Order: sequence, then C-alpha cells, then structure tokens
Amino acid sequence: MKRVFDWGLALLAAICLAIPILALVCAVRWTSPGPAIYWSDRVGRHNRIFKMPKFRSMRVDTPAVATHLLDNPTQWLTPMGSFLRKSSLDELPQLWSIFKGDMSFVGPRPALFNQDDLIALRTEKGIDALVPGLTGWAQVNGRDELPIPQKVAFEEEYLYKKSFLFDIKILWLTAMKVLTKKGVSH
Repeated sequence: MKRVFDWGLALLAAICLAIPILALVCAVRWTSPGPAIYWSDRVGRHNRIFKMPKFRSMRVDTPAVATHLLDNPTQWLTPMGSFLRKSSLDELPQLWSIFKGDMSFVGPRPALFNQDDLIALRTEKGIDALVPGLTGWAQVNGRDELPIPQKVAFEEEYLYKKSFLFDIKILWLTAMKVLTKKGVSH
C-alpha cells in the first residue's frame, strides 16, 4: 500500500508542480554555471548506492562531503542555493527517486555514500532495511540540528512505529516545518 501511495502522490505532485519545477531549472541554470540537477550518490535500502537528484544549490567545485563538514558552507552556495535549501525546493527532483522506488515519501533521509558513522549506526539498528524518504521522523524532530546518534534513535523509533497514519502525521509535520523553515541551518 505504501508503494502505491508513494507512486500516486509523486505523480500528482509532479503534475501540480511541473511549471514551478521548470522555472527552478531555468533559475538555477541562469544564476550559476553547471547543470540544474545534481546527482548525489546516496545510500538506499540495504545500503545499496543509488543516484539521488536535487536541484543544485552548491557550486560545481564543492567537495563531496556532508554540508556540515565544510569549513564555511555558505561560501559554496550558488546565488539560488540558500533559497533552495531553506525552502526545501532543492528536494523536488527526488520525486523521480520516489517514482523509481529508490525512495519513499517517508523514511530515513538517504545518507551520503561517505557518511560511514551514520551508515554503520543505521545498519547496527536495522534501519538499513527501510526505504529512505524525502522526509522522516528525525526531520520533523530536528532536521539539520540533530547529532547522528539522536537522529538514528528517531529513525529506530520510526522503524518500530511505522504505519500509514504515522506517515501521514510525518508528512503533515514536514509541511509545517517547511512553511516555517524551522530547523534549517544552511
């Protein structure tokens, strides 16, 4: 049922957001050199690597590490980067990953391929069995502000409490967080 819900909602969102998505593609291309979409190697279900698309918010010469590991993340942002990240619009291309089945609307956020500490802790707790999500229980409880062990604790709680109604609650809470930009640090 979750896969059918994800696919249907992704299709509806893609149709409703087609014009804004095209406008963002143009805006990213016009304001900085490089492609509009950045394909990031991410860790999916059972620690399988997949290519996850995002609107490019960082310069093309940015080191391939988690943003919080950069000395001065703002120096790497494109002119549109801060707006894309704070509004979470950089995540819209992930609808493609949801269509493909690499992602779900709700689940743990997919780790970067080189976030060894996060990947190891998730694997230890069995969280790697979940399909990663566009949003998740950890995101609505702290987003960028959570240290890895606390983030994994929320993801483990989701693993044991997951249900359709819990997913709807997380989607609702995510919408409220995005609208208020609460918990976004860059």
